[in-house]
Amino acid sequence: MQKQINKEELSSLVSNGDTLLVGGFGLSGSPLTLIDKLATINKRDLTIVSNNLGEANTGLGKLLFTNSLRKIIGSYFTSNPDVIEISHKKNIEVELIPQGTMAEAIRCGGAGIPAFYTQTAVGTQLAKDKEVRDFDGKSYLLEKAITGDLALIKALKADTYGNLIYDHTARNFNPIMATAANIVIAEVDEIVDIGELKPDEIVTPHIYVDYIVINDYEKVGGKYIEPVR
Repeated sequence: MQKQINKEELSSLVSNGDTLLVGGFGLSGSPLTLIDKLATINKRDLTIVSNNLGEANTGLGKLLFTNSLRKIIGSYFTSNPDVIEISHKKNIEVELIPQGTMAEAIRCGGAGIPAFYTQTAVGTQLAKDKEVRDFDGKSYLLEKAITGDLALIKALKADTYGNLIYDHTARNFNPIMATAANIVIAEVDEIVDIGELKPDEIVTPHIYVDYIVINDYEKVGGKYIEPVR
């Protein structure tokens, strides 16, 4: 299977109503090229699962200015001041979930575990309408696993099979998201031949990766700079 595709092919892989898992912590490890393309392909009723919604008009923040979003699920939306204002105007549902709970929910989704109990958020508004159960005298909240129709992730390098390595903290949510979606598209800075990646540095095995797209952004001083269009 030829895994490298053009970013233009994203349109045929995303359907209206899909749930997308999108990697990143702030903008670190965000698949910016894929997100930019997603903002132009005129899909509707999408649910985005990501730690945060980018920054103002950057990364996933660009999707707020489209009519593509039905719901956003994440932990830290205050990095983007547009989220609250625009989500109210466009009637976008916002679901907050503690960061560790979200990571575990995605991990469980990839492992085939339907739900798990956690003490996090017990007794808060985030526990509303969720099951609470006591174990050994302590209360735990039932959280369901999270899966997606697609995962859009960012890695540093891929080989032609689709094995992935990551750049330090840009690893964040990307590896677990690669396990929890029906289709996984990895945006990478470089594609190398089989054998050039050391086995012990591969984090995401190729079996999880369906497609690879080359990043359009230029990396300058550790920061990705948007290309001039």
